[in-house]
Amino acid sequence: MNELLLVASLIFTFGSVILAYKLFGKIGLFCFSAIATVLANLEVGILVEAFGMEQTLGNVLFAATFLATDILSECESKQDAARCVHIGIFSSLFFLVISGSWLLYVPSVNDTVSASLISAVAKTPRVILASLAVYAVVQFFDVWLYHRIWSFTEKRFGNKRKFMWLRNNLATMTSQLINAILFNLLAFGGTYGTKTLISVIASGFLIAIFTSLLDTPALYLARRLADKKKA
Repeated sequence: MNELLLVASLIFTFGSVILAYKLFGKIGLFCFSAIATVLANLEVGILVEAFGMEQTLGNVLFAATFLATDILSECESKQDAARCVHIGIFSSLFFLVISGSWLLYVPSVNDTVSASLISAVAKTPRVILASLAVYAVVQFFDVWLYHRIWSFTEKRFGNKRKFMWLRNNLATMTSQLINAILFNLLAFGGTYGTKTLISVIASGFLIAIFTSLLDTPALYLARRLADKKKA
């Protein structure tokens, strides 16, 4: 069941990125990134077993934010990709403050929701702070590396459009490796046992490799949509 849900989530999430871009252009990707970063911060607290690995949720949503910035880099501009990262950072900060304020309220005697809600977000500040720090570093690094590889291949082969698959996969996989290590150490170090933590890091990176390969067709589709708009 978990495996089917993860595959369905991947198809739906990547499809939503493309749909947002088709319907709303770069504004759609800005909005998607804002929503995805908040939801990923909640999802990442859930530990599941799937494909023979122990893993946290949130990997698919986070991978989708890389797809969004890569589409912006490829089809719009480096500045738009950086703006998308800034929006993600703002969204995480906003959610951190708002969810923290929920813990300060005194519930009514008739309340039936706050206990469950507080339980869900009680670990969130550490997770969000870790996510925020790593998200900023890794996403800006991804945008920088994407354009660095792009510049190299363009100068080497004299063609700006070729090797999109290379810059997409190399930039995303490198960034995701850094993310898998830094985020899990900062967010869950001391919370999970060493064996579980290593398993979560390894599974996170393996999923990142898988999602990076799958988002390449989505990126080519997005570029085709952009070409049609500009035609």
